[in-house]
Amino acid sequence: NKGKDSMLVQVQLLLLSSVLFSCISNGNAGVTSGFVRNEWPSIDIPLDNEVFAVPKGHNAPQQVHITQGDYDGKAVIISWVTVDEPGSNRVRYGLSEGKYDLTADGTVQNYTFYNYKSGYIHQCLVDGLKYSTKYYYEIGDGDSSRKFWFQTPPEIDPDASYKFGIIGDLGQTYNSLSTLEHCLQTGAQAILFVGDLSYADRYKYHDVGVRWDSWGRFVERSTAYQPWIWSAGNHEIEYFPYMGEVIPFRNYLHRYPTPYLASESTSPLWYAVRRANAHIIVLSSYSAFVKYTPQWEWLEKELKKVDREKTPWLIVLMHAPMYNSNDAHFMEGESMRVVFENWFCQYKVDLVFAGHVHAYERSYRISNIRYNVSSGASYPVPDKSAPVYITVGDGGNQEGLALRFRDPQPDYSAFREASYGHSTLEIKNRTHAIYHWNRNDEGKRVPTDSFVLHNQYW
Repeated sequence: NKGKDSMLVQVQLLLLSSVLFSCISNGNAGVTSGFVRNEWPSIDIPLDNEVFAVPKGHNAPQQVHITQGDYDGKAVIISWVTVDEPGSNRVRYGLSEGKYDLTADGTVQNYTFYNYKSGYIHQCLVDGLKYSTKYYYEIGDGDSSRKFWFQTPPEIDPDASYKFGIIGDLGQTYNSLSTLEHCLQTGAQAILFVGDLSYADRYKYHDVGVRWDSWGRFVERSTAYQPWIWSAGNHEIEYFPYMGEVIPFRNYLHRYPTPYLASESTSPLWYAVRRANAHIIVLSSYSAFVKYTPQWEWLEKELKKVDREKTPWLIVLMHAPMYNSNDAHFMEGESMRVVFENWFCQYKVDLVFAGHVHAYERSYRISNIRYNVSSGASYPVPDKSAPVYITVGDGGNQEGLALRFRDPQPDYSAFREASYGHSTLEIKNRTHAIYHWNRNDEGKRVPTDSFVLHNQYW
């Protein structure tokens, strides 16, 4: 046993020394992981695969998904699609399975995109819910009805505990499926999604709508039970002049509602919610955001409304990262950084999650707010008031991984790896949270990068 213990210590020292050497050779305290795995080809799963199965029964509801329906977590928006006919708009729900004492009625709509005609899209607001309560709900008619459940968050409280999953750039490949299944294993209570949903825009004509439908069925195993807080990416823009489709975000906006009115936003693409002890702000990287635009004016007001005594954790979601040391999409988030970074530091944002780059990267707390073209150092410096910037655009879509990190690794970059995966943020109380990035590794979920986050306000 002593021999085994001695060998174990030697192995641990060897691993530690290799990490230290990596840090020193890079000239900073950051780590660039050499691990790269492409488990399966980056191709979409065939449409006849069981992961896209249409539920049994005539006109059975499909593509079921829920999101927060109000500002403080006492409502959900439930969405689903019926293909053959409109069917019922009603949600039946209650506190025990099979016993639905309450009902709520929603709306139904459909739309065309080129020569594709959508199914009937239902959206129903279920409000007046109790905190920390499991609700069971049923949608559809007769033998084709389907049953699901969801859990409301705890009451707004600075010492509430809550666990978020974070996913970006998902798509519908076998790697996407691995990410989705691994995230389900974590016990995350809600998902923060940082844009690029279906990648249907990589198809043409009628197939664009078809792949929006398949993705809705693909993610239903999670979205029907866990609220996903949506944000839009560049693949949701879908600007296709050759098809006569020139209105941005049409498919996305018809299918994925957000509670934007609850935070007095004028657009579903940017909004805010409070959940447990977190204040979550969703921004749109592909909408106007410079001074005096609607998004800029809304964010200025929303940041002033944040009450860190009640929601000590301040989290921002966007698609294009402000800090990125990968060759892929390098500097694309710079214009938004120039406009908003000063506010992020002023209000002590804890975390900024982004996607877009198909690799993982985490920054230290840094800012570059001193530089103004005519004066100040033009490089990021340590800043205790700044957020941690995390890029998690590695969900698994068909475009594959972004393998080329810039060399040398910038001083602001703490850890980076070109692999598929997802993150979790487990908020413990007003002062501490535990963060993990989980790599997809041969069908297993492997916690790879982690740290204890100290709340900026407290």
